[in-house]
Amino acid sequence: MQQIVRQLAAEIKVTESQVRAAVELLDGGATVPFIARYRKEVTGGLDDVQLRELEARLAYLRELEDRRVAVLKSIDEQGKLTDALRAAIAAAPTKQELEDIYLPFKQKRRTKGQIAKEFGIEPLADKLLADPTLDPHAEAQAFCQPATTLDDGKPGPDFSTTFAVLDGVRDILSERWAEDAVLVQSLREWLWAEGLLRSKKVDGKNENDPEVAKFRDYFDYDEPIGRVPSHRALAVFRGRALEILEAKLVLPVEPEPGQPSIAEGKIALHLGWSHQGRKSDDLLRKCVAWTWR
Repeated sequence: MQQIVRQLAAEIKVTESQVRAAVELLDGGATVPFIARYRKEVTGGLDDVQLRELEARLAYLRELEDRRVAVLKSIDEQGKLTDALRAAIAAAPTKQELEDIYLPFKQKRRTKGQIAKEFGIEPLADKLLADPTLDPHAEAQAFCQPATTLDDGKPGPDFSTTFAVLDGVRDILSERWAEDAVLVQSLREWLWAEGLLRSKKVDGKNENDPEVAKFRDYFDYDEPIGRVPSHRALAVFRGRALEILEAKLVLPVEPEPGQPSIAEGKIALHLGWSHQGRKSDDLLRKCVAWTWR
């Protein structure tokens, strides 16, 4: 709790004793208007705006701390908690960044990448990534195995060809990179700074319909997402909920057909990989593209 008090004091630019007094009053059931009006001498004169910010941030930071404890416990129970991971979890400043760190350890549905790992393809993925000069199809031959049948008689995962094995490599690497917390956070920050919120009218909707016409300003609209006013964002989301608008986050510059996007370039840069015409580079480019997708 002391750490939370210290952080709140720094954020609101008041003393720790003021924060501590306000927290005690809030925890005791007092409301913000009551504290602002009748307990100024206790809080050192905190006003309504400061108290509302303190109340909201207090709730957030407590939830963050509870989640931090749960994440640590979950990873520890899996036997995967390292000192570096413990430090990263302790330093995560937001719920989102904490969830990014936890993502690789989170129990989730069985993915294509997990299935490929179960069939022993991960060593091939690591090998081709470490040495892209290797011929992927030649290396994949050693990992081909007979097609399987499930207990109910239906076909199971099939890694009987080099093409299927290399699809497994793609699934393993793209899932691994998509769970890289540092990469995810850097892409999120970049998109928030430069991405566009774009909307258009759903095909087939009659723009002369009064209900549809209400959203005319958003039939062909885009704006940097970091600068979209709340009223426009709410209008776009309302139009999407009514199935009048399509809305999505898009890149600031769309790539030429067949060319990698800026986002894929950022992923490649993070990985320290670039296409140099080596035998496995086309496969690795596909892995990068799937990571972004």
